[in-house]
Amino acid sequence: MPDDKPEKIGKMKAGDVVYLATAASVQFLRPIFVRVIRELPERHTYDGWVWIEGYQLNAAGDAVAHRELYVMRAGVRLQALPVIPTRPAKRRRSPARVG
Repeated sequence: MPDDKPEKIGKMKAGDVVYLATAASVQFLRPIFVRVIRELPERHTYDGWVWIEGYQLNAAGDAVAHRELYVMRAGVRLQALPVIPTRPAKRRRSPARVG
């Protein structure tokens, strides 16, 4: 869940994690976190809107989908991702058969 007072963002750069909710666009009724790859300035938009390319993140911070998103810059929030620590699964190895 995002902080109560998230930081507003100007130009987004590679690696930024942003929180997108309905303030960014009505398409985000279910808010998402996105790790930005880049802004897409070659796509002309209305004033205050921007196209971004990035990866949608799950709760663990893993990329689950590549997305190109049209968002209102004023509604985009720079956010530290609330990472839920996970332990790698223990793997049981069986002996290798030879011969």
